[in-house]
Amino acid sequence: MSELWSRYQEYLYRNEPLGLSLDISRMAFPADFLDRMRDDFAAAHRFMQALEAGAVANPDEQRQVGHYWLRTPELAPEAGQRLEIETTVTAIRNLAHRVHSGELAAPGGGRFRNLLLVGIGGSALGPQFLADALGFAGQPLRPYFLDNTDPDGIARVFDEIGSGLSETLTVVASKSGGTKETRNGMLEAEARYRAAGLDLAEHALAITGAGSQLDQYAESHGWIGRLPMWDWVGGRTSVFSAVGLLPLALLGYDLDGFLRGGREMDAATREAELRRNPAALLALMWHYAGGGRGDKDMVVLPYKDRLGLFAKYLQQLVMESLGKELDLEGRKVNQGIVVYGNKGSTDQHAYVQQLREGANNFFVTFIEVLEDGANLVVEEPAITTGDYLQGFLQGTRSALADNGRESLTITIDRVDAASVGGLIALFDRAVGYYAALIGINAYHQPGVEAGKKAAQEVIALQIQLVDALRTAGEPLTAADAATRAEAPERIEAAYRILRHLAANPGRGILREAGAGPAEDRFQAD
Repeated sequence: MSELWSRYQEYLYRNEPLGLSLDISRMAFPADFLDRMRDDFAAAHRFMQALEAGAVANPDEQRQVGHYWLRTPELAPEAGQRLEIETTVTAIRNLAHRVHSGELAAPGGGRFRNLLLVGIGGSALGPQFLADALGFAGQPLRPYFLDNTDPDGIARVFDEIGSGLSETLTVVASKSGGTKETRNGMLEAEARYRAAGLDLAEHALAITGAGSQLDQYAESHGWIGRLPMWDWVGGRTSVFSAVGLLPLALLGYDLDGFLRGGREMDAATREAELRRNPAALLALMWHYAGGGRGDKDMVVLPYKDRLGLFAKYLQQLVMESLGKELDLEGRKVNQGIVVYGNKGSTDQHAYVQQLREGANNFFVTFIEVLEDGANLVVEEPAITTGDYLQGFLQGTRSALADNGRESLTITIDRVDAASVGGLIALFDRAVGYYAALIGINAYHQPGVEAGKKAAQEVIALQIQLVDALRTAGEPLTAADAATRAEAPERIEAAYRILRHLAANPGRGILREAGAGPAEDRFQAD
């Protein structure tokens, strides 16, 4: 019996009811590693139990973290939370039924044919992943997304919708309603509807926090309806809330299967024996690979087109949760795991060359799907396109192992709503375990908040610079403009702002090029 086969059998986690297996045998951890980590895992397991029971898991904001309750409402520590979750799911079912039946119709009387979702980060990534993974021909609505504040990107989406705007239902998702990217997308959508002689309010639903700016705006403008976002659900873990469930239901996907898949995976990942807990095994492999410091990147390679966006989804889930400067004791640790990937076998023609022969600073997570779906026989005897996909997966896995590159493999039976829900829940729990193992807070994002604050400071400086140019009445260098704007230490930022304004006709700023940036001169038009 070969050593690889023996190791495969020893370390394979298999759960037939879930249709999932996890093979960690190609990770080169020593034979005593799992035993050495038992006490650490037991402590992490107790932390996760307390979290699900309602303990304050985000000490920065004194908030609970309750996204697990979304899949199993009876776990919510307060009756009101459970009722809110259940009431929201019922409201989502009813809304989807009304749209699909034509009871809730477009203002012209026809059925809604398109769904436009306006959001950012987790409020867009989750629904985008679901739409790509579960989409099918003839689904009741066609999805579109505004997930950035890029005017060209926004224009492209509306150009694609074209005359279908009158039959487009718009969902705006923002917990606070003040997130600038989402608010900009909403205002751009409102202007597009108005230009077409339509009223956004007659096409719009909001998913937001009670009493937020968006909640008040939707109520005062008479939007079709509003669904809740709760403080105890973070954006990157919100796909089982209305953020993900409403688009999923409107697009005609299996809402019950999605919730069931997440719920059943949660049950499997509550297992106290680490060898019978797939999320624990994942978290421990991350810990082993990077020495508990994130020293190696995680490359995610799903061998299925429908899972092509999963690496992008995991990038936010893992990196926003684990990328932290300080640990729970306030010590500077600069933790995190870099995540990137695309899909197999596409990546065999992209960066697998470096993975096999370049810097050994990564480990690979292969995702295998057993059922091919439709198949075309391309060679005799009866070799199909799906057989080649399987061959490429196994070949790449072996080629990496032969050169000392580590990998683990997750196998699912098929891609459907239940398996997608299960995959999300699996990584969700693994992130929680890993964060507990290394002693960081996985449920805040101070770096993101710092970026938002810095962006607001840039906008404030822009306003000051434009006022300074208009007051001056003559061309100014960036240094002169920054000084007049009372920001002499921010010359580079001033130059970049003015160069951007001058590059866009109609913004009222002209640029006269000099020998270099310091000599460029700007003036109000």
